[in-house]
Amino acid sequence: MSAATSARLTEAELRAQEKAARRAERERQKRIARDEAAERKRSEKAGFANVNNPRRSTLMTILCAIFAVYCLFPFVYLAINATKTQADFTSTFGLGFGKTFALWDNIVTVFTYQNGIFGRWLVNTLIYVVVGAGGATLLAIMGGYALAKFRFPGRKAVFAVIIGSISVPGIALAVPQFLLFAKLGLTNTPWAMIIPSLISPFGLYLMWIFSEQAVPTELLEAARVDGASEFRTFWTISLPLLAPGIVTTALFTIVATWNNYFLPLIMLKDADWYPLTIGLNQWKDQASTAGGQAIQNLVITGSLITIIPLVIAFLCLQKYWQSGLAAGAVKE
Repeated sequence: MSAATSARLTEAELRAQEKAARRAERERQKRIARDEAAERKRSEKAGFANVNNPRRSTLMTILCAIFAVYCLFPFVYLAINATKTQADFTSTFGLGFGKTFALWDNIVTVFTYQNGIFGRWLVNTLIYVVVGAGGATLLAIMGGYALAKFRFPGRKAVFAVIIGSISVPGIALAVPQFLLFAKLGLTNTPWAMIIPSLISPFGLYLMWIFSEQAVPTELLEAARVDGASEFRTFWTISLPLLAPGIVTTALFTIVATWNNYFLPLIMLKDADWYPLTIGLNQWKDQASTAGGQAIQNLVITGSLITIIPLVIAFLCLQKYWQSGLAAGAVKE
């Protein structure tokens, strides 16, 4: 009898302990909820938002919507007006479609007008981007990696020069570059566009900072201990880790070279070497010349064709670009 009574008491004690534990857990959860609510109130009063529980802001939503409209408005304008004939372009509302849908006709005319010179301008731009921006990206990768992972005399001086180069606007160097290239006899040649495009101080600085964070020094030391050469270490170990930074640098250099206007304006005189920016501007100014014909519909269509490659590049490389921009933002 005593053994059965002892067993029943033990079961009762266990149930009581379980109830007490559940009650204590509920009290703990309530305290946590109260503490979180109090912390949110303190953060709101101090002007900070809880990153783990973000609040919707009507004002920020409106501001972001206005900014999105501001950014998309030029593209919408191009897309609508590229469908118009020249007569519709001058006689209809800018954000309304014309009487005739002439998008395909405009595209065909853009590539056949003046013996198809638009295609030549497009090829020139691609050459300047592939050779100039591609070379700038390659030099930035190698230079940034070397500055980040190797120690040598004058490293701090190089850093000061890079920072100083970033602070100097490119337009301020255009005239000295023109005078130098004129002395060398390189003006009005593709080299006048390619050689200046090979230098990207911002790309070099970006790859320097990214290499510091993305490539662990311990990993390089392990590769060297295993007998790997510096080139093999860079090519097989470091380069894959630098992919987000490489894509980010490439996008910046591609956009800068693709949209470059002032440098080719002073360097190039032969229309056969024009990039798209100068060529389309020449078409735009054609109506102001004696006997010139207004072809705004072709200028609009050509501009739309010009930005399509950049849009595709950004959409395809967006995830790498975002991760590259975020690198180094958090200290571990």
